[in-house]
Amino acid sequence: MSSLFACEEPNTWRTVFGKYWDVVEAKSKSKKPGKLLDLEKWYQEELPTLISSRPDKHVTQSELVRLMEWKLTRGKFRPRLQQLVASNSEDTVERSSRKAFSLLPDVKAAIAELSSLKGVGPATASAVLSAGAPEQAAFMSDEAMESVPGLKPIQYTAKHYALYLGKMVQCTEKLNKADPLQDWTPHRVEMCLWAQAAAKQQQIPLLEDEEVKTRVKKTRSEPDADQRPGKRLRTK
Repeated sequence: MSSLFACEEPNTWRTVFGKYWDVVEAKSKSKKPGKLLDLEKWYQEELPTLISSRPDKHVTQSELVRLMEWKLTRGKFRPRLQQLVASNSEDTVERSSRKAFSLLPDVKAAIAELSSLKGVGPATASAVLSAGAPEQAAFMSDEAMESVPGLKPIQYTAKHYALYLGKMVQCTEKLNKADPLQDWTPHRVEMCLWAQAAAKQQQIPLLEDEEVKTRVKKTRSEPDADQRPGKRLRTK
């Protein structure tokens, strides 16, 4: 599973990123029909726009509740967390999330601030930050963490998130160094790792294993190889 993470060839990553919504649709069919797809479009498209449109970035209580629904639908369902998050007051959520975004680029402090909310741990906090600051944070998904070497056993702690984000930032920097478009973010890297893992679960071929291995080997042995990206893929 870590083969994509080790790859420094932007074209390979773009191929996976270009199939992201195909994987979401396939996974959505295996759950309550259409629910994941609708929540995914909301999280990836609508929520970032809402957060960025505010003079001081923050999320509302209803947005945090829906974000938790997205998180639990995309990954492992834990109904107790949904109830706890919903018990936070509107004022508390807005005040805490506003402070968290103001603490950036100190991600550690921002995660700690959001984790003071009921039902919110480092993983949910990372989802909030990723929606509003994708260039600084990556969602702490099970699939992405399991795809990154050196993180097992997985722990849902602030310390483990710091290790994970550090590796995601390093990967992002390597991709941007090799890619003239330089549009990679930790958030987009997470999307690709999630897509690869979810596709494997759904038995959807994204990349041939040998193709990834060849490209990993190529980027390690030929650092100056032509790495021009293909057609820029539409992001949704």
